[in-house]
Order: sequence, then C-alpha cells, then structure tokens
Amino acid sequence: MRAALRRTTVVPQAAAVLVVLLLLLVIARLPWAGDLGMHAATVERLRHDLVDPGNPLVDADTPSPYYSPWMLVLGCVARVTGFSVFVVLRIGAVVGLALLVSGVWRYVRTLSAHRAAPALAVLCLVFLWGTSLFAWSGFLGLNSLALTVSYPSVFALGLAFHLWAWLAGAVREPAAGWGVWFGLGVLWAVISLCHQFSGVVASLGALATVVAARVGRGVWLRLGGGLATGVVVLGVWPYYDFFALVGAGADLESVHRALYRDLLGRYWLVLLGVVALVLRWRRDRWDPLVLFFVLGAVVVALGGVSGHYSWGRALPAVLIPAQIAAALGAVEGLRAGRAVWPGVSVGRGVWAGVLVGALAVGAWTQVGTVGYVVPRGALPEVVAARYRAPWVGYHWVTPWVKYGDVVMARTFAARQIPAYGAYTVAPGYPDFFLPDEGRRVADVRRYFAEGTSEGVRWGIVRAYGVRWVVDRGVEAGMGLRVVARGPGGDVLYEVVR
Repeated sequence: MRAALRRTTVVPQAAAVLVVLLLLLVIARLPWAGDLGMHAATVERLRHDLVDPGNPLVDADTPSPYYSPWMLVLGCVARVTGFSVFVVLRIGAVVGLALLVSGVWRYVRTLSAHRAAPALAVLCLVFLWGTSLFAWSGFLGLNSLALTVSYPSVFALGLAFHLWAWLAGAVREPAAGWGVWFGLGVLWAVISLCHQFSGVVASLGALATVVAARVGRGVWLRLGGGLATGVVVLGVWPYYDFFALVGAGADLESVHRALYRDLLGRYWLVLLGVVALVLRWRRDRWDPLVLFFVLGAVVVALGGVSGHYSWGRALPAVLIPAQIAAALGAVEGLRAGRAVWPGVSVGRGVWAGVLVGALAVGAWTQVGTVGYVVPRGALPEVVAARYRAPWVGYHWVTPWVKYGDVVMARTFAARQIPAYGAYTVAPGYPDFFLPDEGRRVADVRRYFAEGTSEGVRWGIVRAYGVRWVVDRGVEAGMGLRVVARGPGGDVLYEVVR
C-alpha cells in the first residue's frame, strides 16, 4: 500500500519536473512567434529612456499599456547589464516560470494536502486541453506556454496563483491585519497592470475565493480597503491610463473572435474537469473552484452572445478551475477508494486511470513542442509532423538598420522589426493610444499598393522620415536601393532619393 502511494506521488512529480525542464530548454532557444517582438521592443525603449520611452513600435510620443511594472524591471535590467533584449527576456521567462510553478503549488496546497496534488495540477494545466492545437498568451497549454513563456502574461498568471493562495490564507485567518489586505490590493494592481486580461482572471479567482469562504463583515471591510489600495495604484501608474483601456474593447473584438471558434476541439479534454467540478459541487455548494468556473463561464458566455469577443480572454478562468479539479479528483479518489459519478460508484483508481489517458492524449497533441529544443531532423517522423517552426526574425537587417530608424514594412514584418530598435510606420498590433493609427495603416497600404505613383510614395516617405523599406515586391529604382536579401524572399531597401 505504501509503495502504491509513493508511486502516486513520485510519478506525477517526476513528470512535472520533466515538463519544467523542457520549458527551461525552450527558454534557452526562445522561439520567436506572436508578440515576442512587441515585448522585446518595449524592453528596448525602456533601456534607452526609463522616464519617457514613447511608443514602443512607431516614432510617436504616446503612452502604451505594454509599459508595465514587470517590463520596467526588465528595462532596468537591460540598462544596467547591457544585455541584449533577448537575453533579458530569457531572464524574465525563467522568473515568470518560477512564479507560475511555485504559485500553482501554493494555491493547490490550499485545496488539498495530498503530496501529489500540485504536480498533478501542473500536468493538467499544460496537457488537459483538446486535440486541436492552440496557442495564445495567457493560456497555459504546453505549446502555448512554450511560445509565450517570456511574455508578461506568464509572469502575471504566476502572480495570480500566489494572489489566490495568499487570499485563501487571509480569509481563513481572522487575525489577518490591514497590512495583509493592503499588500493583496497592491499585488492585484500589479497583476492587472502587467497583463490586463490576466488581471480579469485573477479578479474572478479572487472573488470566488472570498465568496466561498463566506466571510464576515470585518473581512469584507478589509477587502474593500485592499481593493481601494489597488485602485489607487492603478490610478497613479505613470506610463499609461489603465482606466482608459475600458473603452479599448471595440478595437480588439475582431482579433479575439477566433477565441470562440472550435471550442470543442480545443478544450474537450477539460470536460473531465467539468465532471470533477460537478462532484465537488455536490459535496459543497460553496466550493471555490466551482464558483471560479461559474464566474469565468458567465463572462465568456456573455462575451460570445454580445459580440464582445475580447471577453474570451477570460477563458483561463473557465479552464484553470476545471483542470485543477480534475487533478484533485484523482488524488481524492485514490484516498477515498472511490469517486462517485452521479448515481454511479467508480472503483479505486478508475478516475486516475481516465485522467492519465486524457493527459496522454493531450500530451500527444502537443508533442511537437519538443521540436523547439530538439532539431527537427532528429525527431521521429510522426513527431516532426506535429512540429510548427517558429518565425525566423529580422536580425539580418541589423548591420544596416540602427536604433530609431524608421522602416516601411507590412504587418508581419512590422511585428518583428521594432524588436531590434527600429520603428515602423504603422504598428504591427492594434494600438488604442495611437491617435493616428488609422492614417498610418492606410499610408502603408497605399505605399505598397500596385499603381501608386512615385510622387505619392515619396510623400509618404518624407512624412514619416522613412530610411528603409522591407518587402518582397517593391520595384528597385523607385527611390530605393537594394541593400540585403533575407530569408523567405524579404529584401531590405535603402531610401536613396
């Protein structure tokens, strides 16, 4: 019996350690995809000017929500050490991963005393998804985490797990003083400033924790004091107006509509966690994971019905409690000797066996992630077929393009070039605080449009101080000189007229 219990503890722990090791190896490579260029550009601007860094992507003096407390810390690291932004992002990724793993451990320990529970929760968080590969910042699937581990979203979610663990202890301890609640309020504000969508998830989890504890008036009063402290921190943050983001949703809806597609394919394995939540609800109507799940599901559903697709970023508030519930269902089922399905008795180990099968399916779906640390040619063909190559990057332009130069480039290139210190004419991402974003986007489209006269192109170049053009199809001789050719057919042109 003792040997069996040791196995139920050691096996999940060993598997979780392997996952963390894989992610550390991924960090060493730092595969380029998604928003990496945005975060690198943010660190680069802060390295050069901590007080007034300006827009991270275009040559404009505007605020940006990417100038968060965590990015400010990384900017200071870059400034003091002289490390490249990619080395600094690797450092940030290690810190974020450590916060995430330790935060999951602390939070799960508030829900279960079983030694295997934290490790099993880690495995569920990264593998219990679906069979359609999916990656988005703030989502903890292994493939998604491998591509976003250096993003502020991972740092913020790590802090969120610590927030929930700290809050769970505070609501159970009547003697928790005002200092504890003020600290919780500051932590909540830092999470929200670092990644606004993770701040929503953190808020829903915190609300579920407090409601589940059925606290008295004194705790609610202290909670209000902590919340007020957090609101003050949000209000005084000097780099951008946090509350102005409330009106930014309309600009983000089209981007986030994809979050509501293929829900079954992406998440069907999480249904096992939903069953676990039903079992928990039957035992305790005030279970914190159940409340957390319900709150998240309400927000996501309202977003889908109303067309506010950016609310889909609250999906982690649906997934996280279900995934953790699935893990806890396995260890609690083993301890009790059975798990009870509505009307059905399930024998010892059956729940754990089903969970292991689901985790195996989820792991196989994301097995291509190992391609980020193992050369594709060394992978078995069946694994290599699931590998998705990261972006190549634009480091090849840096011998010519210097910090602060303005580059004319289309969206895909514009998402990467600012990482090396240059600006683009139009931002590669929606920018709520850039008042002339629409004009910039239109000018880039007009510049590259077939049939646009040389005079119009030259007017656009002069208006933005363009020194370089990166593209595949611009005719040389139109005031341009070919300087270099990069991978994928891209060409770097110098503006010579």
